[in-house]
This record gives sequence, C-alpha cells and structure tokens, in this order.
Amino acid sequence: MPKQTTQFALMLPPREPGTTATRWLYTALRGGILEGRLAPGARMPATRALARHYGLARGTVVAAFEQLKSEGYLEAQVGSGTYVARVLPDRLLKVAHPARVRAPATAERSQPRRLSDYGRRVRAFGNLEAGPIRAFRANQPALDLFPTTLWAQVAARRLRRASIDLLLGCGPMGYRPLQEAVADYLTTSRGVRCAPEQIAIVSGVQESLDLVARLFLNPGDRVAIENPGYVGAALAFEAYGATVAPVPLDDEGVTLDAALKGARLLYVTPAHQFPLGVSMSLSRRLALLEWARTSGALILEDDYDSEYRYAARPLPALQGLDRDGQVLFAGSFSKVLFPSLRLGYLVVPADLVDRLAATRSVTDRHAPLLEQAVLADFISAGHFGRHIRRMRQIYAERLSVLSRCAEERLEGLLEISPVEAGLQTVGWLRGGIDGAVVEKAAAVRNVEVTPISRYQRGTVAREGLLLGFAAVDTREIERGVRELAVVLMSLRAGLRSAAPGSGR
Repeated sequence: MPKQTTQFALMLPPREPGTTATRWLYTALRGGILEGRLAPGARMPATRALARHYGLARGTVVAAFEQLKSEGYLEAQVGSGTYVARVLPDRLLKVAHPARVRAPATAERSQPRRLSDYGRRVRAFGNLEAGPIRAFRANQPALDLFPTTLWAQVAARRLRRASIDLLLGCGPMGYRPLQEAVADYLTTSRGVRCAPEQIAIVSGVQESLDLVARLFLNPGDRVAIENPGYVGAALAFEAYGATVAPVPLDDEGVTLDAALKGARLLYVTPAHQFPLGVSMSLSRRLALLEWARTSGALILEDDYDSEYRYAARPLPALQGLDRDGQVLFAGSFSKVLFPSLRLGYLVVPADLVDRLAATRSVTDRHAPLLEQAVLADFISAGHFGRHIRRMRQIYAERLSVLSRCAEERLEGLLEISPVEAGLQTVGWLRGGIDGAVVEKAAAVRNVEVTPISRYQRGTVAREGLLLGFAAVDTREIERGVRELAVVLMSLRAGLRSAAPGSGR
C-alpha cells in the first residue's frame, strides 16, 4: 500500500496583513513544532498538497521548508518525505540557556466563570483504580478471567455483517434485540415484570441516577438514601439540588425511619446492600412498597451485585413485587462483564416510557449501538449465562478462602460478616481500631482496604473494612490476610500501650 502523506489536513493560523506568504508559513510551522502540535518524528504534508490546501505557490512552500530544514526543525529522508526533527534546536537551547526560552503565560480572568447552580454543586466521583490487582480490591470483577477471545469473535461476526441501520443508530430507549435479551434475563432470573419497550439501555447505573434526577426531582426535593450507602448516588442527587436524607439500616435492610417522611424518592440496593452486603427481607420489601403506595413516592431499586449469590434462595426483585408502578429498576453489566463496557439498563413503568425516551433524545440520544449489538449477540448465544455460572463458582471459592484464612489468623481482630452475594464483604474491627488508620497502615504492606466510614453520613456506629475478594486469586487472598493480621496486631498493641495504666 502507498504511504499516506499526512493523516489530517494541516491547520495553520490566519495570515496577518502585510506578512509575506513565505514568512507566514515558516512562522506558523515553526510555532506548531515548538508548541507540540506537530510532534517530533511526525511526517509533514507533501509540498504540493500543502500549497493546494492554502492556495500558495509550491515554490513558497518549498522555501519555507528549506529554511526550517536549515535551522534544524525539519529533516528530509530520501524517498520517504519530510519529517519534524526528533531533536529540536530550541530544546537544546533550553538546556544550555533556560532563561532564553519562556513558557507561555497562563491567562488570568478578570472575572470568575459564571456557572449554573448545577455547575457549582456538582462534585467529582472517582473512577476505578488501575494497576496490579492486590488484596482486597473491592468493586471489581476478575477481569483476567473474562473470555476476551470469545467476546472478540462475537464482535467480529457482528461487524462483518453490520448493516446501514446498525451504523446509523437506534431509538433513544436502545437497540431492540438487546432490550428483548435484557427483558428475558430480568424476567427469568430476577423476577422483574416488564416488557422490552420499558427498558432503556444506558451507560450504567450512574446514568440511570442522572436520568431519574432529571425526570423526577426539583431543587429542594427530599431523597432518602441508605446509610451507609453508595456515594455516587448521593453526589448525583445533590448535584441537582435535592436534599439527601440518610436512612439507617438494620439486619433486614433499610429501615422505615422518620427520614423517609416527605421523601420524593428512595434509593435502595435490596439484593445486596452496598457496602454492608445485607439482603433486604421479604417483609421489609413489602413494607417499603406499601410506604411508596401511600406516600406517592418512587423507589429507585439498584440491583447491585444480584448476579452472584452464594447462599440462601434469591428473593425476587422489589420491582417484581410492585403492583402500583412505584419502582424504577436499574442495573449494570460493568461488574458482570467488564467496567469499560459502559452498558446498563433502567426499567420504568409503562406510563413513563415516553417521558424517558424524550429525555434520552435530548441528552445522549442512545448508548453506542455497536456495543449494544455485540452484547445482544453475547447474551442470546448463551455466553452471558455461562460466564455468570462460571464466575459464581470461582467467586464462591475465593470467598471461602477468605473466610477460612480470616478465621485462622484474624480471630479477635476482625469479624468477617456473613455474605450471601456480591464481589466483597465487610470485616468488622474489634478493640476500638480506626478504619482509616488501618487503611493507611495496610497500604504500606501492599494491601487495599476501604473503611466503611467512607460511605457513612454522620456518626459511625461501628468501624469496619470493605474487603473485595472477586478480583483477587486465592494466593493473593492468603497473603493479604497474613499482612492484614500483622497490621491489626500492631495497631492493637499500640492502643494497649497508650491506654491509661499501661506503664507509659
């Protein structure tokens, strides 16, 4: 294949009046090189192409190129073309005489930016941590075990037979075959009551939170959330000006607390409460539905980590028990497949489909269609179900190893909470040890733990640590428990020595 002279048309600044064409072109190219817009080693456009693009004589372009070559900014390769020099003269000059090359001044604004109320309220929400997996990274599946080759084969088949419609786009609620596949999965495995057209394919639960806030909340409206609970939900609602009311939990899940009074919306994770891992009881689910019916409030059910259950019979989704259209149901494929897929779903009552579709039509239009089509094929071919079954066995084994090792080495230091589902569990600290202190000390020994207090609003009733096991192999889990035991014993010894009457 012939070599491509340049990937994109070269954009240069306007020519000032009175400047010769050669001088303008030389100055513009030299500035582009020094500012990094033309990177070292980049291939320059052919002189004929550049002359034609800017309506110049070819001799003008050649003259500018020759001057830049003589000064060391460009270099010619016989039979190949002209390239930006890999070592630039002004960089050498900067090393020898730093004061002679100045960085561009930072522009200072005379007045602050005028932001909307939303722009002033919104706060950043962090991404998943990259880097080598170590004990006890939470909120992440075992990405090294995802069948990437199989996924690539499914994607390649889909792309080979891509139609014009697939390249054009889809309706705001999503790709119909994926809506149907998700509806089949949810009705069969989660007991959700819905038709495909009630399902919006979104980028994940975070987008579902944003859409729900757009549709149902005004500034000052009261939103009840679990406490401790998912920080991303609180940030999304507060950005829209809602008043967030934390609701305490007990062994059956979120309580019917006074904080629910006057709430326009309740956000819950009943299948596997985040971060405590409690599964909401049937009686509590029915009581919440009755509260929503009588108060007129909506419930946003985040089906967090419901796919991986290790004990007890799974309860049907809260939405599946709803007979009054009070529950919105959200889920994501990020924890089941891989986080960068950025696909999830939001199920709404039938009377809200048009409103949700209208909202999508003026925001992001629809989720990326090619990814939707690949996922639909992956599900319909049975790969999705097989992947869940395989990972459930692996995660159950890793949870078993964590429980066994903790019982052997952490007795009296950390009490592992019984967990029925999910990718992580909670370890409750003993002896007055502070979770944030443990986090810092464990990091020194290459162990990741997250204090439960990070998800708590108000007073922390009990100190604990979030311990992920799904992304971590059994050998690393064993190492992590050993290191955590050293950390906790050291901290406990320090507390004892500092206590009154210790002799110090």
